[in-house]
Amino acid sequence: MKFPQCEIISLTSAQKILFVSGGRPPSVEWFKIVASGLKIFCVDKGVEVCRACEIVPDFFIGDFDSASTFAVEWARAKNIPVEKYPADKDFTDTQLALKRADEIFGEHVALVTGCFGGRADHLYSTIFTCAALKKKIFLADEREIIFFIKDGEFVEIKFFREPQAVSLLPMTATCDGVTTKNLHWELSSATLNQNFPNAVSNRADAEKIFISVEHGTLAVYFCFVE
Repeated sequence: MKFPQCEIISLTSAQKILFVSGGRPPSVEWFKIVASGLKIFCVDKGVEVCRACEIVPDFFIGDFDSASTFAVEWARAKNIPVEKYPADKDFTDTQLALKRADEIFGEHVALVTGCFGGRADHLYSTIFTCAALKKKIFLADEREIIFFIKDGEFVEIKFFREPQAVSLLPMTATCDGVTTKNLHWELSSATLNQNFPNAVSNRADAEKIFISVEHGTLAVYFCFVE
């Protein structure tokens, strides 16, 4: 997966789908670069990002409790397939969108933007939902990026911009055998505990860094702009 800030090396060749949620909107410049050539799912208020960037999405889903009436009318005028759900439901709009994309498109890599900022409970729900999915999934905008490595995976990241911070956040009770290369404070077969997440605010000492985990699900977090 390639972003303006970095490239996260992945061996998957699955198609990529961009989900635009209703949190802090990405910058127009960043969004236009990342959205190029991708299928786009707008999630409720996320449709306003597409409208602002003059990019017509492929699908529009949500309970429409936060999207403006004008943005919803814009989507309908563009003949975008729309699925509206009641506000009283058991799943968040983002969870519904991720599920529907599986049903419509099958195997894919998911990129979720518009997920940072806003309410902490929404971000918490999104991060843990994404961590539990079997697909490759990335949360990103021009300021922050989160992705997940699991059970024996190894990842290489090449930076085009130096991150202000690199943090490793256990999504399972423990992450065992965590090893890094080219971070300022290195780890070698370390165990990270979810109830004491102390592997935060590290920094990259080279253009490329490497991270692996033997057991567990580990979120890798980059901050580019505070």
